[in-house]
Amino acid sequence: MPNILVVDDDAHIRDVICFALEKAGHTFLPAKDGKAALETFSSDGVDLVILDIGLPELDGLEVCKELRKTSDVPILFLSARDDEIDRILGLEIGGDDYVTKPFSPRELMARVNVILKRVQSVPQAEQEEGILSKGVLELDPEHRSARICEEQLHLTAIEFNILKTVLARPRMAFTRDQIMTAAWPDNVHVSERTIDSHVRNLRSKLSIAGCDDVIETVHGIGFRLGACEANSG
Repeated sequence: MPNILVVDDDAHIRDVICFALEKAGHTFLPAKDGKAALETFSSDGVDLVILDIGLPELDGLEVCKELRKTSDVPILFLSARDDEIDRILGLEIGGDDYVTKPFSPRELMARVNVILKRVQSVPQAEQEEGILSKGVLELDPEHRSARICEEQLHLTAIEFNILKTVLARPRMAFTRDQIMTAAWPDNVHVSERTIDSHVRNLRSKLSIAGCDDVIETVHGIGFRLGACEANSG
């Protein structure tokens, strides 16, 4: 039974979401602000986070950044604003989906179920896959882990999916649409700019870990796997 952390400073909205989750057969953990959310997350097993962006003091985007330092738990953002920049920013820093207030509880539960279905299907779909590697890069699809020069990489779920996509077919140049389909199979809000931002963040993490040439840009097409050689010096 999935356990879902519900973070919103509006008690009425929290109650509406928790009631809908209970009817859908999910367990839930309510939190009224960002600090409480981080404390609850660290002490309880959480399968998904429903996270309001407009929280007092520590807002939802900052909470997401903190969670992404140690976890790739799915995050569904809530916001009273429908600005494209908010959606893009939320997805760029590691969110999985975005729902604008006011929302229908039925729509919210549909989004929740889509995310949970996708996440729960990952281990089954990847159970038969072995270790993927090239050069100093090694990726374990079953355990959702990746290493550069034996150093563990801390990747978001989206970053891991992008890296797995190019590593699984090392000779192929992927268009942004193909990467979008592989990394966000159920997300309808992703733009090419968002994909480029995730690739840029992934490259930065790989470079810091000791490898600058994991993902190459193929002009006019998109991206492909590079040589995956250790940085010189």
